[in-house]
Amino acid sequence: MPRQISLLTRRLVQATSFWKNNRFILREFKHFRRLVIAALIFSFLAATFEGFGLGFLLAFLQSLTSPDTEPVRTGIQWFDVSILGVNASATERLYRISALIIITTFIRISLSYTAQIFNQFCEVHLADNLCKRIFEQLQAQSLVYFAKKRSGELIDVLTTEILRVRQIFGGLAFLTTRALTLLIYSISLFVLSWQLTVVSFLLFSLIGVAISTLNKRIREISFGISIANSKFTSIALEFINGIRTVQASSTQDFERKRYYQASENVVKAWKKNFLISNIPKPIAEASSTIIMVSMIIFVVTSGFMQIGELLTFFFVLFRIIPIIQDLNGTTAFISSQGGAIDNIQNLLKPDDKVYFQNGKIEFRELQRGIDVVSVDFGYDRENLVLHNITLSIEKGKMTALVGSTGAGKSTLADLIPRFHDPTEGKVLVDGVDVREFEIDSWRRKMAVVSQDTFIFNTSIRNNIAYGTPRATEAEIREAARLANALEFIEEMPEGFDTVLGDRGVRLSGGQRQRIAIARALLRNPQILILDEATSALDSVTERLIQESLEKLSAGRTVIAIAHRLSTIAKADKVVVLEHGRIVEQGKYQDLLEQRGKLWKYHQAQYESNQGSSTT
Repeated sequence: MPRQISLLTRRLVQATSFWKNNRFILREFKHFRRLVIAALIFSFLAATFEGFGLGFLLAFLQSLTSPDTEPVRTGIQWFDVSILGVNASATERLYRISALIIITTFIRISLSYTAQIFNQFCEVHLADNLCKRIFEQLQAQSLVYFAKKRSGELIDVLTTEILRVRQIFGGLAFLTTRALTLLIYSISLFVLSWQLTVVSFLLFSLIGVAISTLNKRIREISFGISIANSKFTSIALEFINGIRTVQASSTQDFERKRYYQASENVVKAWKKNFLISNIPKPIAEASSTIIMVSMIIFVVTSGFMQIGELLTFFFVLFRIIPIIQDLNGTTAFISSQGGAIDNIQNLLKPDDKVYFQNGKIEFRELQRGIDVVSVDFGYDRENLVLHNITLSIEKGKMTALVGSTGAGKSTLADLIPRFHDPTEGKVLVDGVDVREFEIDSWRRKMAVVSQDTFIFNTSIRNNIAYGTPRATEAEIREAARLANALEFIEEMPEGFDTVLGDRGVRLSGGQRQRIAIARALLRNPQILILDEATSALDSVTERLIQESLEKLSAGRTVIAIAHRLSTIAKADKVVVLEHGRIVEQGKYQDLLEQRGKLWKYHQAQYESNQGSSTT
C-alpha cells in the first residue's frame, strides 16, 4: 500500500507543469543528492523554528495585551512550567518569552544561513556537472557535427546558458525554502482560525491561477533571449578570430554594425521579457493588499477573535504575503530562463548527433597497410563528397593525394584517423575494420599536420609537447631542430618558454607550421598525415623540411596532401582526385608520362613558376 501511494504521488508531481518545465534540473539532483538532502533538512529546520517563533510571539502578545488571562500552553507539562513559566508572574513570563524569541530567532538565522550555503554548493556543482557533460558530449562528436554548428552557439551554451541554469537552480532552492516557511505559517494560521485561513487561501489561489497563465507566456518569450544571445556570441567570436581579415579588408564599420545590431537584438529580447516577467509581482501585491484590508475590516467589526489572536493572525498573514509574492516572482523568473534549459537539453540529448562507436580492440602496430574499400562519404546522404573510393596505402610507403581545391583530398585523409566514418564502405587496417579498434589507441599511433595549424595559448615547449606529455627537453629540442624551428625559437625573448598568444598570434604562418611539424615529429608516429603541411613555408625552409620528412618516412606510413607537386615527386604512389572520385593513381613519373590529370597540374604549376621567375 505505501508503495502504491508513493507511485501515485510521483505521478501527480510529474503531471504538474512545474515538473514538466524543470524536470531536467530536478533530475540532476541525483548527482549531488547528499548536498540537496542537507539543504532540505536545514531549510525544514529553519522553517520549523520560524513556527516556534510565531508561537512564542502569540504568547508574548497575550502577555502584553491580556496579562490576566490564562497563559498560552503547549500541552507539554515540563515545558509549560519550566520554560514558559505558566505558574510565574506575568512580568517573569514576559521576560522568559522575550528570551525564547531571541534564542529562536538566532537558531533560525543560523539554520537559514547553513541551508543557503548548501544550496549554493548545489548550484556550483550543478554548473560544474553540466559543463563537464557538455564537454564530454562535444568530444564524442565527429567533425560533421561541428561543421553544422556555429562555434558561437556552443560557447554560448557553455557560458551564458550554464549561468542561466545556475540562476534557475538558485530560484528553485529559494522556492523550496519559501514553500517550507509558507507551510509552517499556514499550519499556524489553521491553529489560530481555520475559517479565516480557508477563505484566505481560496482567494490567494485565484491569484495563483492568473499568474500561472502569465508564466506560460513568459517561458515562450525566454526562447527569444537564448536565440539572441547565441547570435551575439557567434558574431563576437567571428570578429575576434577574424580580426586580421577584418582589418585587412577595412570592414570595421560593417562588423561594428553587425555587432551593434546583435547587441540591440539581445536588449530587445530582454526588454520584452522584463515587460511580461515583472507583471506577476504587482498583481499579487495589489490583490493581496485588497484581500488583507477586507479581512481586517470584517474581523474587527464582527469581534470574531480576541485581540492577541487577531494581532498574531494578521502578523502571520502579513508575513505570508511577501512569501507568496516571492514565489510568484521567482516562478516567473524561472519561466523566463526556460530557453536555457531547452538549449542544454538539446545539446546533451543523443538523437540528432553522430557518435563514434568506440571499438574494443587495442591497436598496437600496423602490419601490412590500410585499405579504403568502396567508400562513399557526405555530410548528409544527399550531397556526397567522396564517391566509391577504393585505395590501398602500404605500410612504410608514402601515398600522395593530389587534386584541385574541393576534390576531397582532406576529407579522404580524415577518414584514416576517424575524424569521420564512411557513409558507405569500409576503412580496413590490416584487414580489420578501423571501427573495431579503440579510437585512442589507434590515434596515438599517428600524427596529423594540417594546413590549418592550431597553436595553443601557452609556451612553445608545451605546444611542441602537446599530446606527448612525457617528452624530455632533449627530445623537444631535437623535434624543433628537425622541423627547422630551433633557430627562430632561440631568437624568441624567452626561448622555449615564450607564450605564443591565442592561435599563435606572435608567430608567422611559416613559424606556426614548423611548430606543428615539430609536434608531429615528437610523437614518433607509425602513420603520418601531412595535409599540405609545407604550404605556409618559403622555398628554402620547404626544402629543408622536405629532407627531414623524407628521412622520417623510413619505416613509417605517410599520407601526404600536396599543393606543390615538387613535394611529392618521390612518393611511392600518387592518387589524383577530381570531384570526389579517383581518376588516376600510380607512380609520379608514370602518371606524368600518361599526360593525364597529374600532367596538367604539373604543367600549370611549371608555367606559373616560370611566370613568377620572369617577373
